This record gives sequence, structure tokens and C-alpha cells, in this order.
Amino acid sequence: MVPDLATALKHSRRLFDEQEIDRAVTRIAGDIRNDYAGARPLYLTIMHGGMPFAALLSMKVGIDLEFDYLHATRYRGALTGSGLAWLHRPATPIAGRRVLLADDILDEGHTLKAVRDWCEDQGAADVRIAVLCVKDHARRVAGIDADYIALEVPDAYVYGYGMDYHEQGRNLPGIYALEH
Repeated sequence: MVPDLATALKHSRRLFDEQEIDRAVTRIAGDIRNDYAGARPLYLTIMHGGMPFAALLSMKVGIDLEFDYLHATRYRGALTGSGLAWLHRPATPIAGRRVLLADDILDEGHTLKAVRDWCEDQGAADVRIAVLCVKDHARRVAGIDADYIALEVPDAYVYGYGMDYHEQGRNLPGIYALEH
């Protein structure tokens, strides 16, 4: 049986509050604004986890973005990932476009690598990755890194601000680490 969110919160510590997240996203928004000056990138949110971060980031970059989304997941409510499932691909043509992917976390990188590779296979001129969090460990798959990282989190199960605990807690205004 999956514990409820209230129980999980009792066994978690808050890593970042809403103000710390806002400051970190503001910082990377400036880098993105500079890197995309004069361009209108295709801004792809990776659902569901990337939605809160992508919304905040989009308001802070200060440039026009063309929005679309995709839904690719390995977790489907579990604590560990499995095979990648594509639930929705972007409707906007990608060929020749500069693409900016926005996701909640770069953990091992299987999902982001597959999504980035798919965008490149579709003919994207450039694909960059913005993440709210990168997890601090050495298990990342080869060939994937984020171009814009707001925060670093420990090698623990983290949730909140888009990231879920058994499909719960995505709308928490902070980021939490489950402690066993």
C-alpha cells in the first residue's frame, strides 16, 4: 500500500522552499535569455513533472517562446523507472527549429536522453535542456547533461514542485527529500 502524502512529508526534509526555487529559476532564465537572444525557440515541456518549472521559467526568460509539450515517462507513479513510454509527442514540427526542453529533474537521464535524441532525429537545429534539479550521483547515462540547471539535489527520492511521490505532491511549493 502506498503511504499518503501526509505520511511521506513526516518522513521527509524540505530541501528548497518556494523563494529559493524562484531565485534559482530566475538565475537560469537570464542565461537562457542571453543564449536565445533574437530567436523564438520551440519550448517543449516534459509532462507531468516539468509543468510547474516550465511555467515559472517561461514567465522569467523574457523572450517569446512557441509552446508545445510531450509526455514521456519511465516512472508511471513508481519510485523507480522502467522502460520509456511515449504518451504524447509534440504536434509542432521540429525540423530546423531551436528546441528548449524543460523538465523537473535530471536523474539517471534515460528519459531526457531519449527525448533529446528523438528531437534531433526529427531534424531540430539545436536542442538544449533546462531542468529544475539535477541529482548528485554518478549513475547518469553517458551522453546526457543539462544546459541549464536551477538546483542540485542529493541522491535521495525527491518530490514536490512537479516531482511526485506516487503521483502525489506535484503541486507542493517546495522540494522535499524522503528519508528512510
